[in-house]
Parts: sequence; structure tokens; C-alpha cells
Amino acid sequence: MPITILINGAKGRMGRVIAAEAPALGVTVAGAADVGDDLGAQAASCDVIVDFSSPSATHGVLELAAARHKAVVIGTTGHSATEKARLIALAARVPCVWAGNYSVGVNLLYALTRRAARVLGPDYDAEVVEMHHRFKKDAPSGTAARLLEIILEERRQGSGALRHGRHGITGERPDGEVGIHSLRGGDVVGDHTVIFAALGERLELSHKASDRAIFARGALRAAQWVAGRPAGVYDMQDVLGLA
Repeated sequence: MPITILINGAKGRMGRVIAAEAPALGVTVAGAADVGDDLGAQAASCDVIVDFSSPSATHGVLELAAARHKAVVIGTTGHSATEKARLIALAARVPCVWAGNYSVGVNLLYALTRRAARVLGPDYDAEVVEMHHRFKKDAPSGTAARLLEIILEERRQGSGALRHGRHGITGERPDGEVGIHSLRGGDVVGDHTVIFAALGERLELSHKASDRAIFARGALRAAQWVAGRPAGVYDMQDVLGLA
């Protein structure tokens, strides 16, 4: 679908990649804004505002989208739970795709993990392992956190079931525990593996990213999908027909 977008956060790593990938997908970049730029002055010429900027900018982007009746794709992360809940209510006033990871493969991994957790049940010990480049500042990754949420949701468990790494004399693995392990090193873009291990067999679901362009292409696909949709907050599961 031919659309025009305005990129907010255009000078950032993701903003630059989105601009570079857009022509191949038939998307026109009608505007590019960053900190200090007048976003409103460029909004008139776009169908969708694509925001990969900073958490402090999200409220303003959503207010502008509502005022100008524009669809939005939000890829910015780092909001607190309270802040995000407030922003989601604001985002519902326009057609909005909001996701922490726009990779098509990762979002399929989410769906497969949900299905596996539902079918296999608590007899299968669940572990999530993620690895990222040495410069990443947070752990676990947002993608790993979402995988853990999916497992806990399907097993009707709370966050108290999580075990972040192991050290020393830990004793036998307790029933219901869900492990999370974060590895850091080199220039790894992002590797995620979900393990379901039982006595006698083990299932592993893995996704490995080698190029950040996959996230840009997913965000552009979301922009094409959300243009013209009814107001509401969607995610990549909706975009891909996996919801």
C-alpha cells in the first residue's frame, strides 16, 4: 500500500534505517524530525507518524496525531508501566500500532511460544536465554521480558516465578520456576531462545537477528497496515494476523 510517513527520531539509529528501507517497500518519507524540530509543521503531508525517538516525546506525538487525525506507529521504549498505561489510553484515540519489537520473526516467536506454553504445560521446565551486544544497557531485553510474560500468562503465574540466573548451591529446580539468562558480548544484534525441557525431551524455539533492518521493515509494514484502520491500539500480532 503506497503511503507517506513522517519519521520522528530520524537521526537515531532506527530512524536512519527506516528511511533507508522505505523506498524498497513503496513507502515515501514525507518528513524527518528529531529533538528540537517542529513536528507539527511536517505532519500535514504524511499518512502515518513513525516514532522511534525518546520516551519523553511520546505524549506530544500522540497529542499531535489526535489533533491532525494521523495514524501512528510507536517503536519507542523505556516508558514506566504507569506512564505507558496513561499513554495507551491516549493512543486509543487514533489508529496506533505499539510494539516493543517490530521484527516479523520475533513476533512469530511470540505466537509459537504462547502455543507451546499452552500445549506443554507445567511438566516442561521453561527457560529463556537472550544475548545482545556488549553496549546494551538493560537486562533482560524487552523481547525476553515479553517472552517471559507470555509463558507466565499461559501458566497463570505471577512474576514471583521468575529466576534471574543461578549461582552457588541452588538445590533442585523447584516446580513452576521460569528461568531467564542474559548474555552480553561483541556486536550481537539480538538472539533469543525459549527452552521447554521435560524428562526425556526438550523443545527449543530460537530467533537470531543479524541486521537491524528487520526491525525497520517490520515498522514499515505496520505503517502500511495501520493507515486507514479504525482508532485503537494494535500490536504486531494484529499486523501479522496472529492475534
